Amino acid sequence: MATPHNSAKKGDIAKTVLMPGDPLRAQFITEKYLENPVRFNGVRGMLGYTGTYEGKPVSVMGSGMGIPSIGIYSYELYTEYDVDNIIRLGSAGGYATDMKLYDVVIVIDAFSESSYAKTQSGFEGDVTAASPVLVENLRESAARLGIHYTEGRAHSTDVFYRTLITEPAYWIKIRDEKGCVAVEMESFGLFHNANITGKNAACILTISDVLYATEMTTSEEREKSFTAMMEVALGVL
Repeated sequence: MATPHNSAKKGDIAKTVLMPGDPLRAQFITEKYLENPVRFNGVRGMLGYTGTYEGKPVSVMGSGMGIPSIGIYSYELYTEYDVDNIIRLGSAGGYATDMKLYDVVIVIDAFSESSYAKTQSGFEGDVTAASPVLVENLRESAARLGIHYTEGRAHSTDVFYRTLITEPAYWIKIRDEKGCVAVEMESFGLFHNANITGKNAACILTISDVLYATEMTTSEEREKSFTAMMEVALGVL
């Protein structure tokens, strides 16, 4: 049954969904890796496809930016389309001082100041965790492929442009006090939805910029060049 945000019918979406934020990255993954893909969604430009990878069914769908957006799409996938596993493939800002552009991060859990989980279901905590089984699967896939990665906690922020001038180094405080290695905007909500629905979620990131330097990837590079994390995620199937 279609939802206001997804025109797919039951059965159109695989049990495992790879979910980049950018719908154009979803399209790129589909065109580069999937066999016989079929588009199941284009509502609001949020592209979604189902095909196979090495003979195994998989879907790829964008989530949009921010916890509210991934909150809608992932909740519907879990509850309306019988999806069991969602793996977020995202870009992130590096907090750790030894991080470089294109480094891969497997997220163990996510800290956030967001009120999403409390408003959604009364959850009082500020950390949500990835599913251990998917985290281990990502580790094993990376090892098979020989892809180096860091793992740790993500800062899942609601605010991209922070203007509070009294705290210009707010990210340093979050890094040091909360133990976050990178910053992104979605995993906290995704992990929460998986936890409350009894499903699985994971997140693998590529460092697109570093906060202690001026290095930054372009939008095209973020769309098409983060292939290491894509292949690690596909290796979980």
